[in-house]
Amino acid sequence: MCGIVGLFLKDKTLEPKLGEMLTEMLITMTDRGPDSAGIAIYGADGDNSSKLTVQSDNADADFATLADDLSDAIGTPVGLRRNDTHAILDMPHDKLEEARAALANLRDGLRIMSAGDVIEIYKEVGLPKDVAARFNVSAMGGTHGIGHTRMATESAVTTEGAHPFSTGTDQCLVHNGSLSNHNSWRRKLKREGVRIESMNDTEVGAAYLTWKMQNGASLGEALESSIDDLDGFFNFVVGTKDGFGVVRDPIACKPAVMAETDQYVAFGSEYRALVNLPGIEDAKVWEPEPATVYFWNH
Repeated sequence: MCGIVGLFLKDKTLEPKLGEMLTEMLITMTDRGPDSAGIAIYGADGDNSSKLTVQSDNADADFATLADDLSDAIGTPVGLRRNDTHAILDMPHDKLEEARAALANLRDGLRIMSAGDVIEIYKEVGLPKDVAARFNVSAMGGTHGIGHTRMATESAVTTEGAHPFSTGTDQCLVHNGSLSNHNSWRRKLKREGVRIESMNDTEVGAAYLTWKMQNGASLGEALESSIDDLDGFFNFVVGTKDGFGVVRDPIACKPAVMAETDQYVAFGSEYRALVNLPGIEDAKVWEPEPATVYFWNH
């Protein structure tokens, strides 16, 4: 099953309400996957700064001195903003990869949820309403975002296995379906140096797109290639720093619906996820075509 929602805002006046709208959309999809949930929020671009969103099952101990320890490790001040089991670490652009490497030595239990200039990913085991409430997602603003509620099929019910997955800077992916050749691609991508940290096939899909873009493809070209290279059935919804993309496999057996107005582009696994969006009664509403890439960017 699994349920996907996505919202790309064209109207800046809606940006303060991004989290609120995404949360409502995701809660509507709860019965498609009640075991875990997550949301990626694309917010404001900080001046000359980047951030790592990290998660810990032992947050009190892990976060207590993390900012100071990481500052010492990379030789520059690091800010820390805690949000329940997650924390957002802010640092200069040119220290992002150094900080990521240093974290592995500083805290064994940390998981990196996302890295980049604008992206923050929050995900945990539990119902969407509970996951969204613990992180106060409805109070978050931003330009676009993606949410996912999961019914585990190919891996365990864990925070690590929850969506979204981020394998590249300011990039994330959620997925409804199943990839049949993910193990062979996992081996190939790891040989190519792409980070893959779980056994979830969705992370392989995200890593595939990262690898293609690292080798010069645009997101649209990477999504086009995925139709031929990734076997199975899938709906992919992808976020980048300034964009939002959708692609379905050639059979398109997983449900999907999209809506577009002058204010936004929205995606839902079912139409009921979109019914409370402003102006939905006048929106262009359609089912994405099989093996067709859709992409919008700011």
